Amino acid sequence: MKQIKTLSIIAITCIALMSFTSLSTVNNQTIVNASDSFIKVAWAKESHDFGEIPQGKPVSVEFAFTNTGDAPLLIADVATSCGCTASDYSKEPIAPGASSKIKVTYNAANIGAFTKTITVNFSDAEAKKVLMIKGTVK
Repeated sequence: MKQIKTLSIIAITCIALMSFTSLSTVNNQTIVNASDSFIKVAWAKESHDFGEIPQGKPVSVEFAFTNTGDAPLLIADVATSCGCTASDYSKEPIAPGASSKIKVTYNAANIGAFTKTITVNFSDAEAKKVLMIKGTVK
């Protein structure tokens, strides 16, 4: 009987700890992990074709998105597939229902066709989105 009571206390403690660890606080705003199904993003587009562009003249595109989840959304980082592509994005949490943009710039230094990926990593390591740009430098 004493073992059952001890196991019950341990189980309740574990459940309570798991409940508290699924939340993080950033700038006094609660960010809920993707595993809790709260991180939801609607993208206006997920790829962009620049077509033919002149060599040596950088080109940019903005990928707009809306936080359709129930909690503020935080972008942890945006990783590009090479040094020829740069990104700029909000470092602040995006409130539910709010929109933001990720600006991607390709340097167009090398002649030829290109396809580059941009990986958006959210505050939860499991939540990510891969965007794509392509075109041909003439």
